[in-house]
Amino acid sequence: MIRYILWRILVMIPTLVMISMLVFTIIELPPGDYFESYVAEMRAIGEPADLQEIEELRARYGFDQPLPIRYLHWVGGMMVGNFGYSFEYRLPVSDVVGDRLWLTILVSVVTIILTWLLAFPIGIYSATHQYSWGDYGLTLLGLIGLAVPNFVLALILMYFANVWFGTSIGHLMDQEYLNQPMSWDKAKSILEHLWIPVIIIGTAGTAGMVRRLRANLLDELRKQYVMTARAKGLHPLKVLMKYPLRMSLNFFISDIGSILPQIISGAEITAVVLSLETTGPMLIKALQTQDMYLAGSFLMFLAILTVVGVLISDIALALFDPRIRLYGGRTR
Repeated sequence: MIRYILWRILVMIPTLVMISMLVFTIIELPPGDYFESYVAEMRAIGEPADLQEIEELRARYGFDQPLPIRYLHWVGGMMVGNFGYSFEYRLPVSDVVGDRLWLTILVSVVTIILTWLLAFPIGIYSATHQYSWGDYGLTLLGLIGLAVPNFVLALILMYFANVWFGTSIGHLMDQEYLNQPMSWDKAKSILEHLWIPVIIIGTAGTAGMVRRLRANLLDELRKQYVMTARAKGLHPLKVLMKYPLRMSLNFFISDIGSILPQIISGAEITAVVLSLETTGPMLIKALQTQDMYLAGSFLMFLAILTVVGVLISDIALALFDPRIRLYGGRTR
């Protein structure tokens, strides 16, 4: 196992190098850069741009250098903890992310926990009561949850909240706490607003997990070892929990590779609709304005989380499921 982990870590190094090259190339593909877009935007609204300051920034951050030199400067800075400078916010990238990162983690973690708490009992019930009225009703709700996009559900809830209660359900806190340091009152405001995006974002995830858990569990319940256990008189709950449920959770463990980056990125479109103070809208704006250091560093962070998450899920699968082995044995 240790040799396998070390080998996977060594493989991660060239993988991340190739990803960094791809991210840098994609960000550089649009014509021009942030400074040209900024000058064009200022001219469009009839305001002058400080060209001298822009040229100084271009020289300071190496935008007048060839692309390979700029790439090495960007990667070298990230390796020592310097993620660069956000030209849009006029702040270092680490300062721009700041509270947005922790708010995103809070929303995502609570959403994942709520998804698990709802999906597991519903999926188990649907599989063990196949073709019952409860199964049909839960299946219908699951299909609706999968069919309705999160941002559409957000728009619907925003409309009815305004019509019925005359209130806006946008943002993660009251307006007076925006850009303010954390305090007890701000924390309470965040907790009061948290449940709305959690319900909206978790709808599709809960429905999808219920359907997958039901399908996998039904497949396991039809296998011979379950019938044998039942024939020997084992308690139905013990039969269910000891083997079929455990064997049907492989998809859940393999999802760790995608859960880690989702915790940081959040639901971007839903966050834009609800005006959430998370990293999703920030990433979209950085890509639109060609804020290279902010967008590139954030995408690289997501790539690192994805690679690490896949490694963790592979190791967990090997430990969790005895049918999976890291190395194939010779058949005798």
